[in-house]
Amino acid sequence: MSLINYRSILAKPLAKHLILKTISDHKKPIECQQKIFEHLINMAKPTQFGKDHHFQNIKTIADFQKAVPIKDYEAIKPYIEKIIKGTNSVLWPGLPVYFAKTSGTTSGSKFIPITKASIPNHINSARNALMSYIYYTGKANFLDGNMMFLSGSPVLDNSNLVATGRLSGIVNHHIPNVLKTNQLPTWQTNCIEDWESKVQKIVTETSTKDLRLISGIPPWVQMYLDKINDYTGKTVDEVFPNLQLFVHGGVNYAPYKNKLESSFNKPVDSLETFPASEGFFAYQEKPDVEGLLLNINSGIFFEFIPLDEFYNDEPTRLTVADVELNKNYALVISSNAGLWAYSIGDTVKFVNKKPLRLVVSGRVKHFISAFGEHVIGQEVDKAISAATKQFKVIINEFTVAPMVNPINELPYHEWCVEFETMPKSLEKFALYIDEQLQQQNSYYKDLIVGKVLQPLKITNIKKGGFNSYMESKGKLGGQNKLPRLTNNRKLVNALLKL
Repeated sequence: MSLINYRSILAKPLAKHLILKTISDHKKPIECQQKIFEHLINMAKPTQFGKDHHFQNIKTIADFQKAVPIKDYEAIKPYIEKIIKGTNSVLWPGLPVYFAKTSGTTSGSKFIPITKASIPNHINSARNALMSYIYYTGKANFLDGNMMFLSGSPVLDNSNLVATGRLSGIVNHHIPNVLKTNQLPTWQTNCIEDWESKVQKIVTETSTKDLRLISGIPPWVQMYLDKINDYTGKTVDEVFPNLQLFVHGGVNYAPYKNKLESSFNKPVDSLETFPASEGFFAYQEKPDVEGLLLNINSGIFFEFIPLDEFYNDEPTRLTVADVELNKNYALVISSNAGLWAYSIGDTVKFVNKKPLRLVVSGRVKHFISAFGEHVIGQEVDKAISAATKQFKVIINEFTVAPMVNPINELPYHEWCVEFETMPKSLEKFALYIDEQLQQQNSYYKDLIVGKVLQPLKITNIKKGGFNSYMESKGKLGGQNKLPRLTNNRKLVNALLKL
């Protein structure tokens, strides 16, 4: 039997070992988080940040919350700039191993430190997600074929003391050797910067391979599948008959699910993850169970701010001991990467407490509240997903913005939608989405009923319009994500000009 075949055999006992440890941790989440908190504080006492915030006096979580206010990237930027200049032990002992550079959806370009201590959070969490899938499904055959990771270039900028690159490219440097022989695309292809050229090269390189796993952000995986279909003239299931697993994260899967499942043309299991440059926070540990398992024992101490308090001067800061089900929280982390009381910009909602499972409900700054409606990402995703299912419609992409001052009519929300297949009645489709939104959001419903707003309107965006927009901004491909909701019309107006 070949080495490749041994992968699936050896993976099962490893999966059992790792998952039983995870199950044990989740029986004592408060204790796990307390130990991580104490370790982080002790390690960072001699750093500049630790000295500036009197870590030597911090004994309890309450002490920490009093000493360290909630911070965004702009608040830690002066510390980052010192690290870039070569100063040691600024946020965490020593220098980071990498900076993960991200364009950011709220703060322009950001340089997020990744330390030797924090690398295992990114690598082992991805491993544990796959091991959970194997443990709970018994399926490990995907390890015996090719696995493709649609990611950013692994080429790093080494012009400063700390190597800099995209997180997905950095992770490529740490893929275990046992998996490198069946990893796709090749290193050379992965280094191509231009996304269009890269995807086309990946298509030619992979179309004859025994592909069994695909990992990537849903819209970019969809682009790859479309190009595979065009290149081969065959359906995806004909090209990749052994394709078993789709691993995704970065954006809500629901709006893309119908089209991706249609493209696969056969049942393909999916595995959702919640990674970011700042850390790997959660992953789906069981199939067909709602929510992602919070990564409570992986170098990250979590805090949660009730969303309606986020902009307060002194918001309530909860730990895993205090969270409630079905409430929106802004996610705040402190970690062994040297991030302290750092708001990552995402909002989450717990759907289970034993064990702790959550769903990503949106972005702190990605909502529409031009009239006090506070419509969030999870609500629009759920509404359009229900509509596509009801009307048997497939969409490629969408975004929403308010139309505040239309001429001679009430204001409304404008939904710019790129359809793969159009509904027979766009008006009925829009009305159904609006009804779904009203059911979820009482503030929005009150504004519609009270004639402050009229029901939403849909603007049909030509095919390829969203990709053209992202390309025009230099953000086509990789880990770049389109804002789902905005309170201004900058994005919508740019789309309408294409």
